[in-house]
Amino acid sequence: MTRIRYAFLTALTFVGISSSHLIGGAMAQGATTALLAQPMSLPDMALGDAKAPATIFEFASMTCPHCAAFEQNDFPMLRSKYIDTGKVRYVFREFPLDIKAASASVLARCIANGDAEKFFAAIDTIFKLQDPLMAHTRETMLAIGKAAGLDDKGVENCVSDQATMDKLSADETFAAQKLRVKATPTFFINGKMVEGAMSFEEFEAKLKPLLKK
Repeated sequence: MTRIRYAFLTALTFVGISSSHLIGGAMAQGATTALLAQPMSLPDMALGDAKAPATIFEFASMTCPHCAAFEQNDFPMLRSKYIDTGKVRYVFREFPLDIKAASASVLARCIANGDAEKFFAAIDTIFKLQDPLMAHTRETMLAIGKAAGLDDKGVENCVSDQATMDKLSADETFAAQKLRVKATPTFFINGKMVEGAMSFEEFEAKLKPLLKK
């Protein structure tokens, strides 16, 4: 062991931090990052530069009021300051809490047809209409689909697509079992889990140290 490394370890011990704790935490975070990078059954819907220094994964349900509040109040600022400027890559993954959320997720996928911008626009609309979606699900989904260019039959065919539903379920199971996601919203910032809603200011406080590296 070099003299410098010995001094460093001694200092860590003095302040109550063991090297094994730091190394173990870094390894766990690295393992989580690797799990997040695995291809899912459904293609990721992502915004921002794939080579950005920070990556945020959000696990959300279309029927989660905290997710809707974040989408409406905080996400626009996060996008304009960090995502659109190339500092953050943002990946949205569905974690439906009920069948209505699952159906809305599948509808957003149909509307997007693989286009991330269209997907984020669709979920923005869904979150804005969350209350009527809960109260009058079919009518609201038909209206959302119609606004996006789908007729009633197209919407019905979309939300009854069992193959997509099965993939959505498989991805949710992976998130629950491998990533220990239990509730929405859950975020991973460079592999570190943060559970529950966060304000833009809280996001910014977590991002700034990562962007200085």
